[in-house]
Amino acid sequence: MITTVTSPTNEAGRARRHRASFYAALDPHDQYHQRAQEGPERLEQERREVVIAYPILFESYSLVLCRLGKQTVSSWLNDTLQGASFVNPALEATDRLRVLVDQRITLFDAMVAVLAQRLGLRVWTYDHHFDVMRVPIWR
Repeated sequence: MITTVTSPTNEAGRARRHRASFYAALDPHDQYHQRAQEGPERLEQERREVVIAYPILFESYSLVLCRLGKQTVSSWLNDTLQGASFVNPALEATDRLRVLVDQRITLFDAMVAVLAQRLGLRVWTYDHHFDVMRVPIWR
């Protein structure tokens, strides 16, 4: 599952591309596939923009390539590059992990949490670690 950060936007019609940003919507075998299918329409209705940290883009590319193949990853990358904004958060994520040593939180999740809080955005995820980190969730 890939987490994305969402923020309000004035651009309409980007929701179909947001679907490609969220892995669960791509993979019918993903446990959140059905639920993720509803997200793009809600993103459009709420006029939200998808913001992805570069490390998440890299991780997502590898995941889609390995699990869904070359054709899917090519289409996914094109859609994602057109349908999202990209940011590179600071190393604040490592500081967050030092405070939460009793949790099994990945560096990727900590980075997304820092980014969301820095930009005042919500995270589209089903991962309970974001609740632990007290990050606003978009569900």
